[in-house]
Amino acid sequence: MENIEIKTDVIQMDQLLKWAGIIESGGQMKFMIEDQVIKLNQVLVTEKRKKVFPGDILEINGVGTWKVVKVQGE
Repeated sequence: MENIEIKTDVIQMDQLLKWAGIIESGGQMKFMIEDQVIKLNQVLVTEKRKKVFPGDILEINGVGTWKVVKVQGE
């Protein structure tokens, strides 16, 4: 499992996936939700702007699994 590093206390799911380079646009997120391939902490994600916090585990079927971690700003 790899880490996705964020510098905030919370981030929206669509922003996180763009930040991590997993998707290029919010439109891709819509299709991933419709295809039911995204889980956050083992719960199916049904909203584009789902809040994600450090410590959460993100899983995308066929793509990978990541842990969200907070890093201090530079």
